[in-house]
Amino acid sequence: MTPPLLAVLAGLGLGLSLIVAIGAQNAYVLRQGLRREHIGWVIAICALSDLVLIVLGVGGAGAVFDAVPWLVPAVRFAGAAFLLVYAVLAARRAFRPAAALTASGEPGRTGLGAVVATALALTWLNPHVYLDTVVLLGSIASTHGENRWWFAAGAGVASIAWFTALGLGARLLAPVFARPVAWRILDALIALVMLSIAVSLVVGAFTH
Repeated sequence: MTPPLLAVLAGLGLGLSLIVAIGAQNAYVLRQGLRREHIGWVIAICALSDLVLIVLGVGGAGAVFDAVPWLVPAVRFAGAAFLLVYAVLAARRAFRPAAALTASGEPGRTGLGAVVATALALTWLNPHVYLDTVVLLGSIASTHGENRWWFAAGAGVASIAWFTALGLGARLLAPVFARPVAWRILDALIALVMLSIAVSLVVGAFTH
């Protein structure tokens, strides 16, 4: 197996391991996929943002976080604040499901602008994106030397494949989410995920 191919496979494996874990971004992609609401835009934003971050990481932008010590805590607090707001909104939908249902034709459809803004915020205000994609992935890519961009290509393919599968594949669960109680459970879980990530970000800001 040639070194470039090994680098591509390594990038693909690491990319999937970092992105598949449940998080704010994945929860939003899943929810929009279930609602069949501007999902193409959401997939494109998440995948393209990941590609930009991968390029920055492999290009050495992770050094910025070492050069500016206060940047990581600042990003952590900003991300935590946004996630707390989103957690409250998700919890509100769980208690007031009529405002959230659209999979079966119910009212409550969100405009494209709001969907795009939320997808961008959940991506670029999430400190884990920088720590995992820019710093960690960039550091590991550097170990592949001249093949590091092949590594980046593998990670990019992983990102595109995952977001596409998650967003478009969510419709397979549509029969389950034809029931209002399923939406209430999903939104309750999303609220818990967002809240737990926000708390971990704040705690991390004081322990790192």
